[in-house]
Amino acid sequence: MSPLTRFAPGLALCLVLAGSPAAAQTITWEMPNEYPQSSIHGEGDIFFGNLIAKRSHGRITVVHRFERTSGLTSKQMFEAVASGKVPLADIYGGALGDAEPIFLLPSLPFVAVSTDQARALLETAQSDYEQALARHNQKLLYTSPWPPTGIWAKQPIVGVQALKGLRIRTYDANGTITFKALGADPIALPFTQAVPKVASGEIQAVLSSGDGGAGAELWTYLDHFTAINYAMPLSLVTMNLDVWNKLDGRGKRAVRDAASAAETRQWTAIRKRVEENYLRMQANHVQVTTDVPPAFTRELKEAGREAIEAWLTRVGTEGRVLLAEYDRRTR
Repeated sequence: MSPLTRFAPGLALCLVLAGSPAAAQTITWEMPNEYPQSSIHGEGDIFFGNLIAKRSHGRITVVHRFERTSGLTSKQMFEAVASGKVPLADIYGGALGDAEPIFLLPSLPFVAVSTDQARALLETAQSDYEQALARHNQKLLYTSPWPPTGIWAKQPIVGVQALKGLRIRTYDANGTITFKALGADPIALPFTQAVPKVASGEIQAVLSSGDGGAGAELWTYLDHFTAINYAMPLSLVTMNLDVWNKLDGRGKRAVRDAASAAETRQWTAIRKRVEENYLRMQANHVQVTTDVPPAFTRELKEAGREAIEAWLTRVGTEGRVLLAEYDRRTR
């Protein structure tokens, strides 16, 4: 049985209940997320699910599946929500770049590296995200930002020389292009697949924020974090459109209200999350390097231009218009 197939019985139950007035009070949805419950996104999922239950007066229950319990990567979740095998999911956006390159926009290197910039980029492109999801039979419920990305390794990474030949996990095509240009040996992997390879020594470094439980998994093997402030990617909570359309007015209001509150919660929480993460890392004997040499930052940004140009080649004029509008918003 494939990871996707095993969700089908649960979904069938959801659709029967959602479509039956007599049983409309007991809708149950499974919601996968490939990251830990203690990540900022996992915490947001719990908040969202609890609020749906409250706003629907117990009519709707969300059952969360974190990390390996879902059996799905973000890319597989996207396909599962599109087909209806999963009703909703919390999905890392960059993993969807093959299907819709617009979702690589938030992880373009050094484009949006602060909360205000990440929010401005979202406001610039949100309608594009919604249209892309609609093409795959999905509705965007809310977005959730990641803390700025850095490099986990066994030593500080403060110069290009330290990257030469380094086997580093990246989380999407943008990172792979960037770090290959710097002489590293990058491989794009979902987080759940990266940790075993770090444990075995197949991977020597990880591009990640290491938020929450993700950091706890990494610091067992990699005790240095270099805060290169690479990007602030997005995760997307999406719902199958057929499931959404089967909801009555009260159900839709409950989901919409919970999603709005969850998005506000996530964008508020991110402002303190970096400091909290660094304190937690240091308490667990991780050396956090925030003083990155300016020359190294310039070299990182120069390499990142290759990823930006590759993305623009894929999306064409639309991408240039979006970046121009983003620049206007952040002047």
